[in-house]
Amino acid sequence: MKLRHIMLVTAIVFSPAAAFAQDSANIEGRVKKLEKEVRAVQRVVFPGGAGKYFEPEIKPEGTSKQSGGTNSNAAAAGLNSRIDSLEAQLAELTGQVEQQGNKLRTMETRLKALEAGIKTADVAPATTTATTKPAATSTMSARAKEVAAVEKPSTGDAFEDNYNYGYRLWAAKFYPEAQTQLQATVDNFPKHGRVSFARNLLGRSWLDDGKPNSAIKIFYANYKDIPAGGRAPESLYFLGVALTQVKQAQDACKTFAQLEAAFPGETSGRLAGRLERGRARAKCS
Repeated sequence: MKLRHIMLVTAIVFSPAAAFAQDSANIEGRVKKLEKEVRAVQRVVFPGGAGKYFEPEIKPEGTSKQSGGTNSNAAAAGLNSRIDSLEAQLAELTGQVEQQGNKLRTMETRLKALEAGIKTADVAPATTTATTKPAATSTMSARAKEVAAVEKPSTGDAFEDNYNYGYRLWAAKFYPEAQTQLQATVDNFPKHGRVSFARNLLGRSWLDDGKPNSAIKIFYANYKDIPAGGRAPESLYFLGVALTQVKQAQDACKTFAQLEAAFPGETSGRLAGRLERGRARAKCS
């Protein structure tokens, strides 16, 4: 487009003065055509931009009815000025169009690179080395392998197998996995004679996981629902420990007192040392 405009301007500027004067109406038409083309380029640069179009800075002078040399020269000068102005505007607008094109091409290149990266990540083969995988994914894979390495008992006793597997996960410090396993055991065997053991260990898996508030609910429910259960004394003790951790020392001391009153044989025997340490941490009088 630009080459065509330059050829047109060149033809107009270098036409002989006499021919220019004789064919001024034709040149005027050409100038108007060039002005229309400038406006067309403006619409590309400013799509839909009301108020951003601009007219040539130099308006055409009035055409005299006389055909003298002075009037012809003045008309030629006026038209040349208009053509110069239009050419300058056209060059500026063409430059803006080229800049916009370069920006669009750059943006398209970046988007294609991003899209290629996403597709590569989606179809990455399983053999991709660990250095190209996110750290979290690698860590999860390693943990999954370690959890899978914990042996699942298979004695034929469904409750004991499930409970002991949860115990092994807890002992290996896989606390979230132990919580899931032990919760399933409690839900599947709510009336089993040793369910108190599973409920108590479930509470411990939450406590050891640094979540005493969740543990408090489980320990309290285990003692309340099965006060004569095999792990009711332990649940009372760990309930006091959890209450101490959440800054409820007064309630913790009441819990230790209840433990001592309900299970004097346990607190003077196998739980004596734990109870003493628990009361000391809670600063019980």
